[in-house]
Formats: sequence, structure tokens, C-alpha cells
Amino acid sequence: MALDVLAAAKKMMRRRQFDKAIMILQSRAEIYEDNFEYYLLFAVSCLYVGDTGTASAYFQKARRIRVTDTTLLLGQAALFLRRGDTDRALQYYLDVLDYEPGNKIARNAMEFIRTKGDYSTICKWVDTGDIEQFYPPLGLNPYKIAGVLVPIVACVLGIFVAVQIAPVSRPEKGTRADLTSLVLSVDERKNIQETDLSSGSFAYILSSSQINESYEKSLVYFQNYRDNMAQIEINRILNSNASVAVKRKATLLMSYLEIPSFDTIKDVPTYSAVQKEPALYLDCWISWSGRISNVVASDSEFLCDLLVGYETMEKVDGIVPLKFAVPPKIENDRAVTVLAKIVSENGKLALLGKAVYQSIKNQ
Repeated sequence: MALDVLAAAKKMMRRRQFDKAIMILQSRAEIYEDNFEYYLLFAVSCLYVGDTGTASAYFQKARRIRVTDTTLLLGQAALFLRRGDTDRALQYYLDVLDYEPGNKIARNAMEFIRTKGDYSTICKWVDTGDIEQFYPPLGLNPYKIAGVLVPIVACVLGIFVAVQIAPVSRPEKGTRADLTSLVLSVDERKNIQETDLSSGSFAYILSSSQINESYEKSLVYFQNYRDNMAQIEINRILNSNASVAVKRKATLLMSYLEIPSFDTIKDVPTYSAVQKEPALYLDCWISWSGRISNVVASDSEFLCDLLVGYETMEKVDGIVPLKFAVPPKIENDRAVTVLAKIVSENGKLALLGKAVYQSIKNQ
């Protein structure tokens, strides 16, 4: 009897009759207490009807019994994706790939996050039902051929089937760049860590999942024009026990990053954060205010010290050497805001300047 109920629920779910599946399962709740498959079927059915609260509760119950099931992980990832928590969703998709490297739903969901994962687009996909292509798979609907499917479900299923038989497409129009060549292969994911830790000194010792997560984050940040955040993840990888292949692709991603302006720079790190972990912020761009001192100027370069945070002449957060290859026009007695790249000179924190802003008002 118990097996028949679960089989009947699966049949209803394949037909996209989720309300019936839920009713069948609810009628046997006492029989299936602490049954992983029961909890999972109930959660997936609730997810498809939009009852995310109940879905989350039953996914959690299932997870307490078994944590490595890819259907469970896809369901929990979908819940985070629906609410726009792409970082948490990525963690679950990476876990799916740890257990099932060829899982196309996880790969396509991460591609979606990289290319279209802003909150507004996610809301639209939830509203239209397109987001369901990233839900746990149900199998082919037997009513599809007969044309009985509800139109929106038919659309979702069609997309899902297309994804299953077609390769991942190039990012669509409006994305920043096609990074298909930088996606890690199955083999690169399997061998994502450096096996011989004695071969070098690593600032960060990361697990396979952490390396995967950091690399995927760098791609997502890049597509969302958050180059500083992408650079931080790249630096984390380059200073870690990640494999040579992963480091090579991370280095290639750096070539896509753009030089910002005062208007476009985002995610500016603070001096205190950079001072604590300079290697993590190497090649990031900053826009720091302060005053300059110890100026050495010539026709070919401009050297000085930037007194960070000293624009009001009350407190100095830190002193950083600053160099301009092209001498800027700076009035030494006024506060400045500097656009510069974080570099290392003789193992110490330094700045390579690009632009300077000074208010026309006396300060």
C-alpha cells in the first residue's frame, strides 16, 4: 500500500497534477513519517504549485535524512534562486555538481545566474513560470503529446527538454561577454585542487567546493559589472591550492576586467580591509580620499604618499605610496580623491594612480 501511494503521487506529478499528488501524500502522512522519498515528493509538489514555505519545510525534513541527493539539492537551490539569493543558490548548484558533475540543470541554472541573475529578471521568470526549468526534473509529461498541458507548463517543459538535448547556449544579447571558454570542464572540476601542497606556499587552503564556489562567483561578479569583487575571487584562487588549470582560467578572466572611472567604480574596498589582506585586493581599484605629501615630480612620473582619510586633517587611516606614470595636476594644499589600482612594490602595498579629483572649493 505504501509503495502504491508513492507511485501514484509520482504519476500525478509527471502529469503536472500537483494538487492531486499533494492530496494523495497528505492522506498518508502518518504512514510515511521519517520517509525520505515521501518528504521529497511532497516538497517538490509544493514547490511547483508555489507553496514555497511548505516546500522549504519538507526539503529540510528530507535533508535531515539524506544530504547528498541531487534532486533535494536542486529543490533547495531553486528556493534560494526564486527569492533572489543567488549566492546561496550557487552553493547548492555547486554541491550538485560535486555529486553529479554532468547535471545539466545545475549547469544551466549557474549560466542563468551569470548572464541574467539580477533580481528584476528573476522576478519576471518566477512570474512567467520560466524559472521552473531549474526545478527538480519530473520526466516527460504523458499528456504533452495529446496537447492537454496547461500552456505555461508546456512552455516550461519544452524549455527543459531543449536544455536536456542541446548544449549550453552562448549568453544572450545584453550580457557583458561570452565566457563559455572559461567554464570549467568536468575533468577540471574533478581535479580542481593542487595535489602536491609541498610544491608551493598557499595563503588559502580551500576545499573543492570552495574553489568551485569562488571561481563561479568571479564569473557572476564579472557579468554583473562588479569587477573589484571578481578580482577578489580571482586573487583568492591564485593564492590558494587551486589547480594550475583553474588558475590559468582565472588569470584569463582578469583580461576581461575593465579600468573603471570615478563614475563606474563599484565595491571599493576600505583601506583597513586592504591593509589586513593586501594579496586579496591586488589589482583591485580604489577611490580613496585624503591628502598628499612627500611629492617627487618630474616630466615622466609623479611620486608621493597618500595620507588616506586625512582630507579633513583630523585623522590619518594610513599612508600609501602613490605613483602616476603621467604627472597629474595636483594642488598639494588641497584634499584629493584618487582613482588608482592596488599594486605591490617590494612586497609592500602601493597605488598606481589613474586619475585625481580635487574640489574647486578651498579645504
